[in-house]
Amino acid sequence: MHKMTILISDDPKRLDIPMIHQFLHEESGWANGIPLSTVEKAIQHSLCFGAYENGKQVGFARVVTDRASYAYLCDVFTVPTHRGNGIARLMMETILNHPDIQGLRRFNLATTSAQGLYEKFGWVTLSKPETNMERNFPDIYEQDDEL
Repeated sequence: MHKMTILISDDPKRLDIPMIHQFLHEESGWANGIPLSTVEKAIQHSLCFGAYENGKQVGFARVVTDRASYAYLCDVFTVPTHRGNGIARLMMETILNHPDIQGLRRFNLATTSAQGLYEKFGWVTLSKPETNMERNFPDIYEQDDEL
């Protein structure tokens, strides 16, 4: 059994955007059908993290933030062939130690499948869910034919 050496980087030049788009577009469950232009714009305006094994991207996470008081963690994934090897944990450690998101008042996320992972890093259910609201358009990507 070989031990993986994983590098976590916030260098946007290293990101494999076609791979990220393919995963989000076809496999994510939360962004199915997302256009490439939307992925590119989201990456451009976010703090992004890639996980790499031997230079090949095997994981991704995106933080939408003002870098002062608020952040939202989203689009976190590890490719199926590399799941169960602690890559998501390494990404969370790197993200939470990143200098641009220290001292935030609030750091949110939404997940249906990884509560246990995020709880290990201090996330809890909303303290006042009755004060949180959203505008949700779950079928928005079905309106755009671009791949």
